[in-house]
Amino acid sequence: MIKLLLTSSGITNRSLENALTELLGKPIGESSALFIPTGVYPFVGGANYAWWPIAGSKQSSLVGLGWKTMGLLELTALNSIEKDCWLSTIKETDAILVWGGDPLYLAYWFHHSGLARELSSLDKDIVYVGVSAGSIAVSSIFVETYSGPRRGAGSPLATEQISFVTADGEISRTLITASGLGLVEFAIIPHYNNPDHSDACGINAERWAAKIPAPVYAIDEQTAIKITGNRVEIISEGQWKLFDRQQ
Repeated sequence: MIKLLLTSSGITNRSLENALTELLGKPIGESSALFIPTGVYPFVGGANYAWWPIAGSKQSSLVGLGWKTMGLLELTALNSIEKDCWLSTIKETDAILVWGGDPLYLAYWFHHSGLARELSSLDKDIVYVGVSAGSIAVSSIFVETYSGPRRGAGSPLATEQISFVTADGEISRTLITASGLGLVEFAIIPHYNNPDHSDACGINAERWAAKIPAPVYAIDEQTAIKITGNRVEIISEGQWKLFDRQQ
């Protein structure tokens, strides 16, 4: 069974760390993990952003938590490798840590590599820890905003222009609707009320959520959504909000 811990910026406080330990069923120091950087590559500077969680400024919130073993899993390479080779590694790991970036590109490679299909049929427990786009991409359907042209693979279901209001005036974004991994039936807006992500702040987050035909959780950097089977639990030392048009 896949268990999930969906975050904006990784494991940023003790409550989130405790939630991860509970999902693993043992201490982090006794657990193995694989890190997936794939989603960040279709950005200018993507190679640098992929390095941050490995040995840079973001290391402590994900890869550097004290895992017993850590590996690097690059989704774009899997099609060129015999499946038995990489699938055996998946079956031996306790957690996959999925970095941010472009959720459409990330979802494309999860499907195109065959990993999405294999994860859905695993006969063992594995914990999926998502960061930003790594959290967005697990939904059956998601909506993401882009400040510039997309530079990676993946075809959206729909594309439109949208304007958001900020303290410095209106900003224009490209908003895409796309299919994800289908692991959850709600959607995620990460970086809620983070001033560096003005499209996810206040009324802008509400406008974003209104474009998504599903319940939407907006979560900040101190919040995670923990999913075990059909149980959804909010773990937070910060701010979050549920937008649900069906209520």
